[in-house]
Amino acid sequence: MLQYATAAEAEAALGRAMTWSEAAWFRYSATTPDFCLYCHSVVFVLLVYTLAPLPLVLLELRAPAKLTAPYKLQPRVRLSPAAFLRCFKNTLSTIVLSTAPLPFISYPVFRVMVGIRTGLPLPSPGETAAQLLVYLLVEDYLGYWIHRLLHTEWCYDRIHRVHHEFEAPMGYAAPYAHWAEVFVLGSASFAGLAIVPCHMVTFWLWFIVRPMEAIDVHSGFDLPFSPTKFIPFYGGAEFHDYHHYVGKRSKSNFASVFTFCDYIYGTHKGYRYHKAARMAKLQEMAQNNVVGKG
Repeated sequence: MLQYATAAEAEAALGRAMTWSEAAWFRYSATTPDFCLYCHSVVFVLLVYTLAPLPLVLLELRAPAKLTAPYKLQPRVRLSPAAFLRCFKNTLSTIVLSTAPLPFISYPVFRVMVGIRTGLPLPSPGETAAQLLVYLLVEDYLGYWIHRLLHTEWCYDRIHRVHHEFEAPMGYAAPYAHWAEVFVLGSASFAGLAIVPCHMVTFWLWFIVRPMEAIDVHSGFDLPFSPTKFIPFYGGAEFHDYHHYVGKRSKSNFASVFTFCDYIYGTHKGYRYHKAARMAKLQEMAQNNVVGKG
């Protein structure tokens, strides 16, 4: 809720006219309690996890296998509509039960101790991008170690095995997990925000960007035109798909966003060996085809 009663008061405080985005923010947030604005993050998470996986899900269900096979990381696995629906329903209930309480727990901390702005001016695109990068780096580092902990025998058998039910993941499987895992990893997403406080708009964007990234790495598709291929050190779907493919035995690819934690701590070797072996096999098949045609 803004402290200005009118747009004229807001512009007087800014010392300039509001931009169109600031005017839109003023109209939306002027009379809305800050806690309600804060809780919008849960709505964004639910919308992203519901809508973002749909295009690739429909592609897998409706398109011929010959069309999707070149881009599907595990082309032999074809999930049924019932499997997609079961995953979505379970995921939705887990998100509601595990993430809905987080605003009630975290809001007093962020509002009083950390500070989260709702006023004007809005952050610049550069400030927003820099803060989102910090949040990705912090969450990726914490997520790496939490993920390694989840692969200890006790944690895997009691908690993490739920997430690995889908050895060939798809978008809806990103948050498909035990409620305790969703809660802990969801809490880790707030760590960067506590280190670098931000505006409410950036807070919202973070809870759109992070689910989108999780859906991307669980998509099961390696699309050549994906813009994420231009992000340095980004793991992507192929990197994380190998982790699901190996399952409980996996000692590789624990990071959720970038690859450098796995490289620094040596948990990338299994994936590198697998990728090298796969490339050698493809080269051998190509050579055999050339010999056969000759």
